[in-house]
Amino acid sequence: IKHTQEEVEGSGRSYRHQLTYIGMTALIAVPFISQAFWGSLFEDTQASTQPASLMASSAADMPLLTTNQHPALASAQGGGDLVVQDSALLASGIASANDVAPAGSSEIRVYTVREGDSLSRVAEMFGVTTNTILWANDLPQATQIQPDDVLVILPVAGVQHKVKSGDTISTIAAKYDGDADEILSYNQLADASELNVGDEIIIPGGSVRSVQARAASAKPVKISGSVAGASSAGFVHPVPGATRTQGIHGNNGVDFGAGHGTTIRAAAAGEVIVSKSSGWNGGYGQYVVIRHNNGSQTLYAHLSANYIGVGAYVAQGEAIGAMGNTGRSTGTHLHFEVRGARNPF
Repeated sequence: IKHTQEEVEGSGRSYRHQLTYIGMTALIAVPFISQAFWGSLFEDTQASTQPASLMASSAADMPLLTTNQHPALASAQGGGDLVVQDSALLASGIASANDVAPAGSSEIRVYTVREGDSLSRVAEMFGVTTNTILWANDLPQATQIQPDDVLVILPVAGVQHKVKSGDTISTIAAKYDGDADEILSYNQLADASELNVGDEIIIPGGSVRSVQARAASAKPVKISGSVAGASSAGFVHPVPGATRTQGIHGNNGVDFGAGHGTTIRAAAAGEVIVSKSSGWNGGYGQYVVIRHNNGSQTLYAHLSANYIGVGAYVAQGEAIGAMGNTGRSTGTHLHFEVRGARNPF
């Protein structure tokens, strides 16, 4: 019995070894058999359905299964849902692919900060400097942006000046018709003592025209008419009956003077994309921006009160705020800009 058991166990081991050998052989052989069989079947099928030009292609020319590689994987990392397309940075968040402004655009944009965003990344995406975003949003430093913050991307026209011996903030501001406080704020200077010879600074809203030339072009003009009287550009007067106190200046803007609290009206129907009810905001103080159906924008600055908020749709002539003296303002007036179209006033 003992011998019989040993023989049975030996036979079992031998049988298991044979099964292992057969299994390994099958693992090696099956892919080649499958490749030959399925390859033959595939070729037969292709021969009956594909054009001769494709039938002549080799397996190296026609990979059946390949990994879909991102063309620039590293570039797609980071916050703000950034993607790279045709070497251009785009955003799929609130600033969509069609909303990203090229450098030099005058259009005002808004952007909601996402997890992982940096101010420099947002600035690069919109073609502006980090100081432009800091200055326009009353931010003292770049690290203060947080997810869900809504940033106004305010393209700034200005003049670059290289500081020379004898220059002061006051003399530079006077030379370019700028504002000393704005120059300090925009260039992130704590005070005038930080100005050094050789520094290159930006005078936001500055002009190479002299103060005298600007003053000569700013003759008061009485503007009459009603809200219903539309201009040739399709805009109604934002303050009917007001006096124009300064002609075209800044970013295609004009100024209208009237009493404090005078009603300000929408020059055309559209969507409110910015409504700042406090802060310096790049000198605009309290202001509103409306985007119109033709792609143009109108801006209403130095308000004492904002009557509408972001996302609201307003009709032409609808009351949107009250005239005031906030921001960079030397007296009660409305600064009215038209971006993307002619200012008819």
